[in-house]
Amino acid sequence: MCGIAGYWDRNGSAEAVALRDIGQRMAAVLQHRGPDDGGTFEDPHAGLVLAFRRLAIIDLTEAGHQPMASACGRYVLVYNGEVYNHGELRAELEPHLAFRGHSDTEVILGGFTRWGVRCTVERLNGMFGFAVWDCESRVLTLGRDRFGEKPLYYGQAGGRFLFGSELKPFRTVEGFHPSLDRSALALFMRHGCIPSPHTVYEGVRKLPPGCLLEVRDALPGEPIPYWSAVEQAEIGVGSTLTGDERELEHELHSLLYEAVGMRMEADVPLGAFLSGGIDSSLVVALMQAQSAHPVKTFSIGFAEADHDEAPFAKRVASHLGTDHTELYVTAADALAVVPLLPTVYDEPFADSSQIPTYLVSRLARRDVTVSLSGDGGDEIFGGYSRYEMLAEWWHRLQRIPLPGRKASARGIVRVPARHWDTLFRVARPALPAGARVSRPGEKLHKLASGLGFHRPEDVYLQLMSQWRAPEQLVLGSSEPLTPLSNGARTPIADPGLRAMQLDAITYLPDDILVKVDRAAMSVSLETRVPLLDHRIYEFAWRLPRDLRNRPGQGKYLLRKVLDRYVPRPMVDRPKMGFGVPIGDWLRGPLREWGEDLLSPSALRSQGLLDVSIVRDAWSDHVSGRSDRKYELWSVLMLQAWLAQHEISASTA
Repeated sequence: MCGIAGYWDRNGSAEAVALRDIGQRMAAVLQHRGPDDGGTFEDPHAGLVLAFRRLAIIDLTEAGHQPMASACGRYVLVYNGEVYNHGELRAELEPHLAFRGHSDTEVILGGFTRWGVRCTVERLNGMFGFAVWDCESRVLTLGRDRFGEKPLYYGQAGGRFLFGSELKPFRTVEGFHPSLDRSALALFMRHGCIPSPHTVYEGVRKLPPGCLLEVRDALPGEPIPYWSAVEQAEIGVGSTLTGDERELEHELHSLLYEAVGMRMEADVPLGAFLSGGIDSSLVVALMQAQSAHPVKTFSIGFAEADHDEAPFAKRVASHLGTDHTELYVTAADALAVVPLLPTVYDEPFADSSQIPTYLVSRLARRDVTVSLSGDGGDEIFGGYSRYEMLAEWWHRLQRIPLPGRKASARGIVRVPARHWDTLFRVARPALPAGARVSRPGEKLHKLASGLGFHRPEDVYLQLMSQWRAPEQLVLGSSEPLTPLSNGARTPIADPGLRAMQLDAITYLPDDILVKVDRAAMSVSLETRVPLLDHRIYEFAWRLPRDLRNRPGQGKYLLRKVLDRYVPRPMVDRPKMGFGVPIGDWLRGPLREWGEDLLSPSALRSQGLLDVSIVRDAWSDHVSGRSDRKYELWSVLMLQAWLAQHEISASTA
């Protein structure tokens, strides 16, 4: 796990010393991603520099140093990530190439030499963001892993091409003075993150997951997909697996066992995050089954019972025999993280579970350098109740004429969300399993806003929105289309499955994986996500519907695999999420901080947001008239980011 950056001036040659200075400055601000080593490569004739910071994980010797050149001298690579099947690829290459060390970086370069860039990337099983300079063709190629576990930004400034693992290196380059992208900020206000390929800055893009980008004469082409989560889902639905449940469970177990085992290779201490839920418990169980020693596991606890998963994690850890560490944090501990967030996340980001994610990463880093996580299971195996809720809701909607739908919507929103929560809590024993959801009032209000829509995707967009009319909030913006709103045709007719497919290309890479990568790398911790092995994703989409989900029970076959290791009652509980009581904090210990950031004068000085809309939301929330925590957290994270980066209306 590392940090990479680069600079290419299309105006041509430059002194090597000047290029090295640019590269070193770009790399220096990525030291948190790579505290162990660094380096640069300069091509003065082209005006290009590649820069690197290393977190040493595999082959801790000088043989793993980057930038690294291929044995033939044609390719020079800077690479962030891990390729888990590098041993298998090395065995194929060894009859043809000599290797100096045992790093996966050297294997990738060997593949480029033997098979070419694209063919090599298609063979890789791993997480990565890379840039490779072809000294012969004078082409720079950027690449990103299939799901977007590792970040990669690129853009132009005054005739120069820039790239980096984060945006921080861009800001070190003289003459980089971008304007804020107001339309991207509208997307941020809807989703709490900025979806790929957009960024907070005009003219800077994220390379989409599963894509390559060729740059010639410092001018980038269009991203070239080499793998598509959308296409793989559609292929899977059209080629459902046959075989009985026991056979398919055995096949899934084998895939999971291998995926976890591959991700346990490291020359440094390794552990895992453990919440006690299905996904993290399964990953830890499979780790322990392949380890001769107790696996180090880590969890965070809170005094607030609604947010405390530590007791569940402790029971699972005790059953599996792991070396478990838990840390109970106070509200003051969590609140101390808030000022760090604009730096950790580099562009506005507003998933409040970023706070406990940072805390558990910091805890783990005391003892390990690599930590496995259970992320991805919900999006691949249907773990969110919203999938079943959307499918059932849409099925019932088709029976109601449009005027009736609108009347129903008015009736639902007249009842405050907190009253719906109380009603659902009282009625819980009599409710069907699929209706026993967290925050039912909030979900009902969001669904009610979609009663007049004609497509389930439109309903899902509303369900996943924080601000439902962000163009009204962000002045001068025009919200771009995304996979959630572009009306693309799909052969996947089931609304729940369609929502899963959309999450795999939006919520997962743009929210979940960003949250984990930035939090962990800010403390120099590598995270690995076994459930995002692409073979598992492709297998899951080929499962018969009733083996992926059953009424009231998502992740059916995944649970069956976990049953081999952990008793069902130990993990069979309502999904809690990994959050903090942001709503209560904004009315209590964070109120003064929020009031300062959302003061009319502060909002007007930025010139980005409609002051009256923000102030009305703030007043509603702090008075207790309504719960506006998600909307307000997005605004607060934007304001905090703007203040941290000293951006004013003149650059907005």
